[in-house]
Amino acid sequence: MQSPMEEEPSKYIKLISAEGHEFIVDRKCACVSKTIEAMLAGGFTESKGEIKFPEISTNILEKVIQYLYYKVRYTNSNSKVPDFKLEPEMALELLMAANFLDC
Repeated sequence: MQSPMEEEPSKYIKLISAEGHEFIVDRKCACVSKTIEAMLAGGFTESKGEIKFPEISTNILEKVIQYLYYKVRYTNSNSKVPDFKLEPEMALELLMAANFLDC
């Protein structure tokens, strides 16, 4: 039983891009990223459920979030896994963001 001071973590978190665009993301999907999972679990200010990424642009963060949902959807799936489509011109930035986010 939780004490009144302990709050149940929200089912959703907010990820904010360099341009200030806010994405509301399912916590389970966001935690595919080991970096985000550590930020939410630790004593960081981000553990409140709002994480700013001043180095990740909106279009790259949006694609990363799409991948997080894709990963949750198709992990241990018995159905045929479709290709995850991405534009070649965003591949380098996406690779750097994925490396930083450990996903």
